[in-house]
Amino acid sequence: MEKFSQVKELLASVEADVEKFYSAGNSAAGTRVRKAMQDLKVLAQDIRTEVTEKKNAAK
Repeated sequence: MEKFSQVKELLASVEADVEKFYSAGNSAAGTRVRKAMQDLKVLAQDIRTEVTEKKNAAK
């Protein structure tokens, strides 16, 4: 659950940059969005791994 909370926090923190990039064309904000999406990808993979381990341990 901790990593899922981190995902929600990351999405909330990048929301303003997404708006700046898509509405105002701010390229620096786009760079920050790309970095945040990479961090999100890593967190999502960590969650997938944890879920798989927990599921397999229950067998």
